[in-house]
Amino acid sequence: MLTRTRQLHTLQDLHHRFPVVGIIGSRQVGKTTLARQLAAQAEGNCHWFDLENPADLSRLAEPQLILEPLKGLIIIDEVQRLPELFPLLRYLSDRPTRPARFVVLGSASPDLLRQSSESLAGRIVYHTLDGFHLDEIPSSDPLPLWIRG
Repeated sequence: MLTRTRQLHTLQDLHHRFPVVGIIGSRQVGKTTLARQLAAQAEGNCHWFDLENPADLSRLAEPQLILEPLKGLIIIDEVQRLPELFPLLRYLSDRPTRPARFVVLGSASPDLLRQSSESLAGRIVYHTLDGFHLDEIPSSDPLPLWIRG
């Protein structure tokens, strides 16, 4: 697994400053991998829901009953599959003691952005994950790419 250190540091900073962080981007750019790296470094509890997993999707049939008692980091992957979560995330992120923080992952669709922006205004920050940059790809050759030709 490739560690994207710069992206991970940015995500950690956002996670500490905002109750909800949205990682958006195209398919296969590493959103889930980056969230797993954040989860591995999270202090305390971490709860993961992958909404492409039928078991996780059915667990969230009554989302407030499941999410409200949880503490720590809550990651919801493929959040665009359950847009009705956004108003609940607003309520949960507004609790005075803020026992949980959320990371939601999804495709960078205009609908997803509009739905979450309306429900989570002032509570969510987006981190757009693009494809890999050359400095993120390890090389066994000590010479920079531009010298190797």
